[in-house]
This record gives sequence, structure tokens and C-alpha cells, in this order.
Amino acid sequence: MRKLSDIKIVYMGTPGFAVGPLKALIDRGFNICAVVTAPDKPVGRGLKMAQSDVKLYATECGIKVLQPVSLKDEVFISELKSFNADIFTVVAFRMLPKAVWSIPPGGTFNLHASLLPQYRGAAPINHAIINGEKKSGVTTFFIDEKIDTGEILLQRECEIGDYETAGELHDKLMDLGSQLVCETAEMIAGGKIVSVKQSAMSNPGEVLKEAPKLDKETGKICWQRDSASVFNLIRGLSPYPAAYSTLVRDDVSTPVKIFAATFEAAESELPCGNILTDGKSWLKVRTSDGFISINSLQAAGKKRLNIKEFLAGFREIAQYRFE
Repeated sequence: MRKLSDIKIVYMGTPGFAVGPLKALIDRGFNICAVVTAPDKPVGRGLKMAQSDVKLYATECGIKVLQPVSLKDEVFISELKSFNADIFTVVAFRMLPKAVWSIPPGGTFNLHASLLPQYRGAAPINHAIINGEKKSGVTTFFIDEKIDTGEILLQRECEIGDYETAGELHDKLMDLGSQLVCETAEMIAGGKIVSVKQSAMSNPGEVLKEAPKLDKETGKICWQRDSASVFNLIRGLSPYPAAYSTLVRDDVSTPVKIFAATFEAAESELPCGNILTDGKSWLKVRTSDGFISINSLQAAGKKRLNIKEFLAGFREIAQYRFE
């Protein structure tokens, strides 16, 4: 078997989630001959040009970085071919055209943060928690013409804690995925990998849940829903982009993001969205079957606060309701 240092890999990824697997491949001894990531983009009020997390890490390691605007650009594709890479590895990147993923002889494989074929799409971590799942995991698969439909290589499963947030599951799956990416690359390089069609990984009649890209409507809290559903939405979008609602009193309204909460089942004659609070240390919001106790939140234009800090600076909160 060839030494890992002789296995040439082009790595493609952009956000922080993709840094862990890249570091793991480097630490394991693979030859990362280039990194492909998103172009720099302006962010913040000053529109300062920001580099992706993957670019920052690759630059620190002295790895060549490519940032094509178009993945179909002939100059970019020609440069990819010039590396003579054995494998392309993709983690949290864009959909690749066949002209790219068909280049390496060992194939192009992707790491996905779910147990495929469940939760195909851009936001599997968030949607798994929003839906109240008790387990998640990571999958490596060969890329094909469609999104997240290629033949499965390896999977690793993990539990989702009852109070676990999307941010916490993200970090857990990044660590698990880093190990799986290395194992997958080693097995491909050694000719030991066996791929399985996704249709063989689901039970007859099993409903496949999707994980579409998050939008503003996803995070809007409907207080007419049951407490567990509202709680799962809050933790499934924490810390980013965060579930949100609006504090309303007469003609005054204050948008609020909610980051942490607990829930309880309880009977009450209060309308959904109404508030119970001592004005000092706790605040509960009525749902269809109980209450959500808010622990951490952020009013528009303000910093994130725990509930005691928030109540100390928000007068007459009991006269408001959430909509």
C-alpha cells in the first residue's frame, strides 16, 4: 500500500465545519496539494473583505488556495487537473459540476452531517434538532449529478442530547466527521472501499426528511404550537441564526432573538404568546400546551443577555406579549 504522504488530495470547503476534517487529513499525513474555497466577500458595516475559515487555515499551513467564481471555468478546471490528485474531498462546499468531480481517479467524496439518505440538503444539523431527533451522525459518499444522493461509503452515528443545541451538535459532528474523512480517504487509497446505493440504506415505506437551506421564515416562533416544538426550534437554531419573535405592547414592538430556553407542560387560561414573569429572574411564555421559560435572548440592536440581565433593563415587561 502506498504511503499516505504519496496520496494527493484536493480539498474543497468553506466554513468552520470544514476546517476540522482538513486539519485531520494533514495531521494523518496525507498530501493536500491544494484547497478550493469560496471567494473573499465583504462583511459587516464596513464591508471589509473576509476570507473563509478554510482559506485562513490553509494559508497558515502553506497550502495553495484556489477561489474560483465559477466552478465551470476552464482555467480553474485545467489547474485542478494539473495537480494529478488521487482524490477530491468535499466538506460544506458548493454543488460541483461533473467536469470537476469526475477528475480524480479515486473519485470525489463528500462529508455530510446526517445519516443519509435522511436529511439531504444544506442544513441537516439544524433540521434534525428542530424535528426532535434523538440521533444524528455523519456520512461520506461519492458525489454524483444530484445533491447528496451519491453512493454511501461510511457512516458514524451519535446521540443527540435532550438539551443539545445546533452549535453543540455541530462541534460533535465536526470531530466525528474528521475521523470519518480520514478513514474514507485511507480506504479509497487502499482500494478497500465498498459503496452502497442510498436506496439500500432506507426501509420500505420510510419517509425521507429533507434539510433545506434556512430562511427567515424558518426561525419565526409560532407560540400556538406545543412547547416541545417551540423548544426544539429554539435549540435547533442556536446560536445561529437563532429563533425569533416580537415583543408587542399596543403600538410598541421589539424584535427578539431567543437562544436558550426550557419548557414545561401546564394548563393555563392565558392566550398563547402571553407572558408570566416576576420581573426579576424568570419569564415564561404561553404555548398551546404549557410554557417556554426563556433563559437567554437578545433584543434588536442590543447584546445577548441572560434573562436576569434582560429583565433588569426592560421595564413593564408583564404588559407585553410575544407575537
